[in-house]
Amino acid sequence: MTTTGALARLRAGNAQAITVVLAREGALSRADLVRGTGLSRATVSSLVAELIEAGRVVETSERVRPHRGGSGRPPVLVRLSAPTGIVAGVDLGHRHVRVVVADRAGEVLAEERRVLDVDGLGVAALEQAAAMVHEAVDRAGEDVARLQAVGACLPAPLARGTRELDAALMPAWAGVDPEQDLARLVGVAVHVDNDANLGALAELGRGSARLVADVVYVKLASGVGAGLVLGGRLHRGAGGRAGELGHVTSVPDGLACRCGRRGCLETEVSTDRLQDLLRPVHGAAVEDLVGLAEQGHQDVRRVLHRAGQQVGRVLADVVTALDPSVVVVGGPLGRAADVLDGVRVGLRDHADPDVVGGLEVRSGALGERAEVLGAVSLALARVAQA
Repeated sequence: MTTTGALARLRAGNAQAITVVLAREGALSRADLVRGTGLSRATVSSLVAELIEAGRVVETSERVRPHRGGSGRPPVLVRLSAPTGIVAGVDLGHRHVRVVVADRAGEVLAEERRVLDVDGLGVAALEQAAAMVHEAVDRAGEDVARLQAVGACLPAPLARGTRELDAALMPAWAGVDPEQDLARLVGVAVHVDNDANLGALAELGRGSARLVADVVYVKLASGVGAGLVLGGRLHRGAGGRAGELGHVTSVPDGLACRCGRRGCLETEVSTDRLQDLLRPVHGAAVEDLVGLAEQGHQDVRRVLHRAGQQVGRVLADVVTALDPSVVVVGGPLGRAADVLDGVRVGLRDHADPDVVGGLEVRSGALGERAEVLGAVSLALARVAQA
């Protein structure tokens, strides 16, 4: 191996890092690329010039204000050249499937959602998801031959190496390889990750955590999970289970959890649990917990605030250890002011005060679409790497 060859490979790898960040986050300034890739300013400048000359990257007339309220001329943004083809994102939730078809710039062309018992269906859920992808491609007025990749998120951790779901959490999925099986059904390469990771990826690229390097994204829904972003990159852990907050013990000897243990955070703060607590008073209306809280129902507000405090207490150790800049709360409960306030209280009472002092707790900007948009970002990044 020659020194020249090694340097060429290093430079090619750095150029690919730039294109992957642009695929994930859209148009960025050169300074943003320095932050997003960790490369030096000089390296980014020279590689962007080479990518522009090669026609892979273009400057855009869109301009942005300098970060942190700076003055002076706003920087010019760069973006990937508009390549041909389309991608799809698939969000397989516990009780729904959502599909988005997007162009290579990440613009959504078609979207649809169905209620479905994903947990109990296994491969049958993948079959319905594949059919929805083809229907969405048709609705977008596109040819399926232009589909280049699919990103898919699943509501449980994926075992590294096997890419199988945790059968203790979703028994109907035992032995199913979502990546290979969905690829066979759709006819193109599929790339999978869990829902919290892809929610974090979407908020990082399009939402509340845009261009923030160190973020904890918490999804509060029928399940509870977290996506960890460290140094601008998703951290999945040695076994792919980093961020499994839902199965951290919150109440010793508490309620039985679907994982087989007792007292997990998910048993206390999932939407199912909160609805069960409030249904005797509010009946069917309790399905809209956030709406009831916004209408001023004090019992709902108290339950949501307490749930937020429990989440904050479990998050406290994570935040103290990782020292993120931002915690983003997503999922159906992410827009509830009482939940956010409760999380802040839980963190304040249990985390290192020096860490919490500089920490922001924000609502997710993308709501229930975060995971499917993260799946689109995953597909775009994999195509950019090819």
